[in-house]
Amino acid sequence: MNPLTIHAQPQGLRRPVLITAFSGWNDAAEAATTAARYLATTFHAEKFAEIDPEEFYHFGLTRPYVRFKAGSETEREIVWPATEFSVARAPELSRDLVIAVAGEPHLKWRTYCASVLELAQRCEVTLVLTLGALLAEVPHTRPVRVAGGASDPELAAQLGVRPTRYEGPTGIVGVLNTVCREQGLATASVWANVPHYISGIENPKAALALVQRVLTLLNVEADLTDLEDATRQFEQNLAEIVAQNAKIKAYVAKLESRDAAEAAEAEPAGSDLPPASELVEEIEQFLRQQRPE
Repeated sequence: MNPLTIHAQPQGLRRPVLITAFSGWNDAAEAATTAARYLATTFHAEKFAEIDPEEFYHFGLTRPYVRFKAGSETEREIVWPATEFSVARAPELSRDLVIAVAGEPHLKWRTYCASVLELAQRCEVTLVLTLGALLAEVPHTRPVRVAGGASDPELAAQLGVRPTRYEGPTGIVGVLNTVCREQGLATASVWANVPHYISGIENPKAALALVQRVLTLLNVEADLTDLEDATRQFEQNLAEIVAQNAKIKAYVAKLESRDAAEAAEAEPAGSDLPPASELVEEIEQFLRQQRPE
């Protein structure tokens, strides 16, 4: 049985771009999935396909949830963690978008990627753009660093990213990029660097940075008011936390100092920062104390 179901095949798509984001390991502070959902909402994307989760998810780790059916106060339904694809054909776009948001699958990654690739081929996708977010030793007070890469140097220049020299464990984003490139599809990946000491809360600032890079690639403008407002509130809340806690303030100041040194040298500076595990715990406790009853 083919796990991919296309309910209504989109016809006449204009050089479509497939944008994907996966929650979990690839999605620090939910920045990538927030960005993808924001793009889908902004350009009025409509669901047209899905990948059945049965083969790819451990439901004890990513549990389905139950909810009341629309219009009913007694009848419930199960919502499974499927991969859903939506298509956006907004008139202001010069290229159509196919947007997929899902949890990172636990099983059969090669089979899963083959299903994504099948959809890309059936929709005649011309570019696969993956979004991600990673934890890094960066201060929240600085502009969001965006890293990544692309299969074409000109595409990388458009996105403003340089090739990474990273070697090590990868997630579904890395595997999907490789599979698509091997099949001749153009690929690009954009990752926001998220301050590791505030990883437990959503980061609209990082999501905004990802959305802006995508809009730059598409050469289109969009109303970002909601994300910009959320970013201002996010920064204001963190400024209050830092001002009231000397240990957090000192830690952020060290990150800022190192960030400035790296920018001046254009090379990573050696890490002289203290272990952050205790600090993370202290920030999370502080946030809980500030939360209204």
